[in-house]
Amino acid sequence: MISKDVLADGFGRIQEEVHNAVTGLGADQLARRIDENANSIAWLVWHLTRVQDDHVAEVAGRQQVWLADGWRDRFALDLPARATGYGHTPADVARVRVDAPELLTGYYDATHAVTLSYLDTLRDQDLDRVVDEQWDPPVTLGVRLVSVLSDDLQHAGQAALLRGLFAGR
Repeated sequence: MISKDVLADGFGRIQEEVHNAVTGLGADQLARRIDENANSIAWLVWHLTRVQDDHVAEVAGRQQVWLADGWRDRFALDLPARATGYGHTPADVARVRVDAPELLTGYYDATHAVTLSYLDTLRDQDLDRVVDEQWDPPVTLGVRLVSVLSDDLQHAGQAALLRGLFAGR
């Protein structure tokens, strides 16, 4: 197995977890929060998808699915066009509401398809390319992609936890 296949497998696991976390939930369940300062399932899945979309678009030199494919319009959120969730206040989190889980899974699936398409173009040596010199040490493509995987899996796990907590209530 080569590196891009390992990465593709990891992103595939995120896709599975996203679907498991939201399928069958209604708008109120997706928006429910433990308290007013916590994240909702909808926000967690939207955020992890926005991060993946943003970061992969940047390293691939392409436009984000969010903007290019009309997902921003479909979500109709009262947030800036390029918002990914970083630095969101509790009020911002509350703005991320969706009517059905299919909106979240549709956006994730579209982002996932672009991610896999990009990964398919990579060779192992591409993963050593520096993509962000603002850090010490500078961030390579491989590190950036693993960072996205890590962040996304954490948020998918948080969404799954919330689903489990709310299931009996």
